[in-house]
Amino acid sequence: QVQLVESGGGLVQPGGSLRLSCAASIRIFSINIMEWYRQAPGKQRELVANIFDDDSTNYVESVKGRFTISRDNAKNTVYLQMNSLKPEDTAVYYCRVGVDGRPYWGQGTQVTVSS
Repeated sequence: QVQLVESGGGLVQPGGSLRLSCAASIRIFSINIMEWYRQAPGKQRELVANIFDDDSTNYVESVKGRFTISRDNAKNTVYLQMNSLKPEDTAVYYCRVGVDGRPYWGQGTQVTVSS
């Protein structure tokens, strides 16, 4: 069983920054891909960013240039640095990994961007 615990969410003003963390209960160095998703009220969950074991990354167009995904294998943690936040970034953010063909999700962390 893999457990993922997200943290770092909160309330921030437009233009502000937050850093989300996702701590895994297993060693992540062998995990091929780690992902951040988000789900806004009334909308489908969408992939925000992912990072591969070679540190290559992908981002949804709406966050390119503002968000940065990274991983620290020594700490078994994946991060999402979010800068220049906008109200439309408001959502619950989830970490996801696949292990042995099974997906695992964290419980989510709320990010609210509002003045």
